[in-house]
Amino acid sequence: MDLKEIQNLIKFVAKSGASEVKLEMEDVKITIKTASDSETTIVQQIPVSQQIPQQAAPVAQPAQPQPVAVEASTSQAADSKYITIKSPIIGTFYRKPSPDKPLFVEVGQSISEGDVLCIIEAMKLFNEIESEVSGTIVKILVDDSSPVEFDQPLFLVDPS
Repeated sequence: MDLKEIQNLIKFVAKSGASEVKLEMEDVKITIKTASDSETTIVQQIPVSQQIPQQAAPVAQPAQPQPVAVEASTSQAADSKYITIKSPIIGTFYRKPSPDKPLFVEVGQSISEGDVLCIIEAMKLFNEIESEVSGTIVKILVDDSSPVEFDQPLFLVDPS
């Protein structure tokens, strides 16, 4: 199962209002849990062939309120004309492909549909996040190498 299929499944589950969906295939098990009161989605992808006990991974903690969230209420009218690009998955946000490479995008840079904006690492997989809109990057809402949640705003784009 590839990333696009998983993303589409997450979107479908979020829209359907289901609280939990389990999908088992030959090589993978996926569990998607949603909490209706906080709109948090938890996705677990477990390879079936992996039977080796591992140390417990640290539990993902809820995203800490960002200063941006405080400013959002005061500048919400100004930001309403912008398109918000959100995280399609839970993981770690990276602004560059590797430490010695340049940033994917910067504030003020023009982007077009299909341009790679960032990478989100999830379960040792590096997923390129591509733009679904054309425009200019107005604001980058997440710091490099920080954890992100599903549907967390990453970028503000001015479509004009």
